[in-house]
Amino acid sequence: MTVGAAQRWGSTLDSVVVYEQGAVCRRLARGSVPPGGQVRVTGLPRSLDPGSLRARVTGAHGSVREARVVVGAEPLGARTLEGLQEQVEELRNEFTAAQGRRDHQLRLIEEIGALRPVAPARRREDAHRRTPVDAWLELADFVDERLAGLHTRLVELEDAVRLAEHELDIAVDRLARSSTDAPSAHVETTVSAHLVVDVSAAGDLDAEVELELEYEVPGAVWVPAYRLSCRQGAESGRLVLRASVAQRTGEDWTGVSVGLATADLRRGTGLPRLRSIRIGRSQPASVPTGWREPPAGLADLFTGYDAAGRPRATTAVPVASASGPPPPPPPPPPPQAYGAPPVLPAPGGAAPEHAAGQMSVAPQPVRARTGAGRGPGGGPSAAPPPAAPAAPGGAVPSVSPAATAGPPQPSAAELDYACLVLCGPDEQGGRRGRLIPGSPFDPVATEHRRRAETVVALPLPGHAVRTRESAGSFDHRFDTAARVDIPSDGTWHSVTVGEIAVGLHTEYVCAPAVEQTVYATLVVRNTTDRALLAGPVEVTVDDGYLLTAALPTLAPGEVRRVGLGPAEGIQVTRRTNLRESASGLRNSTTVLDHRVHVELANRLAGPVSIEVRERVPVTSEPDVRIEERAEWTAPEDVPGPDLYAPGTRMWRVALPAGGTAVLDGGYEIRMPAGKALVGGNRRS
Repeated sequence: MTVGAAQRWGSTLDSVVVYEQGAVCRRLARGSVPPGGQVRVTGLPRSLDPGSLRARVTGAHGSVREARVVVGAEPLGARTLEGLQEQVEELRNEFTAAQGRRDHQLRLIEEIGALRPVAPARRREDAHRRTPVDAWLELADFVDERLAGLHTRLVELEDAVRLAEHELDIAVDRLARSSTDAPSAHVETTVSAHLVVDVSAAGDLDAEVELELEYEVPGAVWVPAYRLSCRQGAESGRLVLRASVAQRTGEDWTGVSVGLATADLRRGTGLPRLRSIRIGRSQPASVPTGWREPPAGLADLFTGYDAAGRPRATTAVPVASASGPPPPPPPPPPPQAYGAPPVLPAPGGAAPEHAAGQMSVAPQPVRARTGAGRGPGGGPSAAPPPAAPAAPGGAVPSVSPAATAGPPQPSAAELDYACLVLCGPDEQGGRRGRLIPGSPFDPVATEHRRRAETVVALPLPGHAVRTRESAGSFDHRFDTAARVDIPSDGTWHSVTVGEIAVGLHTEYVCAPAVEQTVYATLVVRNTTDRALLAGPVEVTVDDGYLLTAALPTLAPGEVRRVGLGPAEGIQVTRRTNLRESASGLRNSTTVLDHRVHVELANRLAGPVSIEVRERVPVTSEPDVRIEERAEWTAPEDVPGPDLYAPGTRMWRVALPAGGTAVLDGGYEIRMPAGKALVGGNRRS
């Protein structure tokens, strides 16, 4: 059975795992395997990575012996401009026509506005004439009346141009945001997976089997988002994890299970190799494990293929001239052993050793093989080196013995086994049956992948942070609780992942020395065994939307604060008093006595817990002492990694509804009388 006779199976996208950039899609296909086991699964996107295709038979009914990507093309005809594209073309034509009418009206206005009365030329012998004022006035009235009508029409045409431009912009934006799961040219490119399924282990050959295909696609990103609902005075809240997902992979995700991972899909997973350090005599470099030289006589494996009359590349035959019949075709070159340089045909069409008047090519020393390929052992093998360029006069350049010494060494590209491609029997230049670095270049797939990767530059929503920036050194995966729909339009779509139980309570913080305003904060504790990534959080208190804040990254068990803004129902007042005096023998010590007075008033309907922050000077001078006179405490057991400046002190006050509190504190600064504070001693 040929490739074209493979049985076609439809497939359904079942699940998608979105990484920091890119996604891994999983498709399911079901059917009865035909004799020969060749199946072509359709429905794959045009932007998939061909090297990432994986296929398997679910259950214990068989295995997949071969899997490769097949690209096809079909003409679309008149169906190309259906829908949004046709609407954009029509609106663009209407906009161009409206501009033409507006420009024609402007030319008419310019012509009418240029009308001026011109007096006839007067000869010297003619007497002076009187100016016909009535004619001048009639012309001015005509111009004014005509211009008034033209300007009225111009306003209507300009409004029509603005309306047509607005509708065109809307249609262009709708087309740009539309799904890319549709052909955008006159030829529709289809991507399928050609599989060879072995069902010999199955009990019933006619039974249906289920195939699972997995592949990677670029053009998918996600950032986390949250919705926090809480009640006043409650010790817990309901945190709903959502995600903003954008994808331009070329296929719509309809009814799929979505997983969201913070890992880097393109990060290499190979283990580093630590080479040994040897002291002593120089030793030849060892061949890497797994690499084998190609076997001798590799070209003989294709003798039967060539004898079967397969289409091969033809050699150009000279055209018959008027002087006689065409020359006979040149005989084929003899088979060459591996390592010998390829024989190049002469300009006349014959090989150098058979051309008249040409010297024969002497055997060249075998060079270090640096081509790409792989032998039977599974390692890459070297391709024959290119023929040396001919020297002037037909001489054959010589090769220095130093360049040919030593065993063949593989290059770095040959050791990259994941990027090696097996050449088919129709390849030329001694590449048949060998593994070479690189992959076949597909300009259509490359263009689709380039368009898909433009979604990475999409502007982030407010307060959103890239997953790798917020995840740090750990990776987590979040799975949606239900199936979702995400079109391939390159815009953000909100997806609900699940509910997370968190511990939280409300605290009020104020720093009256900086600003006499009390701010409300939510102290959030991550009580789960997974991290919460940074992102925007919509805070809802008592079923009423409050604001959207930025949630920091929370490790398991970590506690952080989320600011909610000023609390207008709590008032704070701060007053200070400074008294300067002298003490000690002969008044050698200056004493600066600072007094701080803070008043709090709770006007809210419920009790509150307020944290009042103050500051005490710090010093590194041995002759300067600071004595505190207050019942405040240092911020030692505060939740979360909040940054406090040195010398920060705080009071924690619990106020009932309508309650007030008075806080008194202070400190003394004792320093030598010859010193003074920078900026003056009398400061609050």
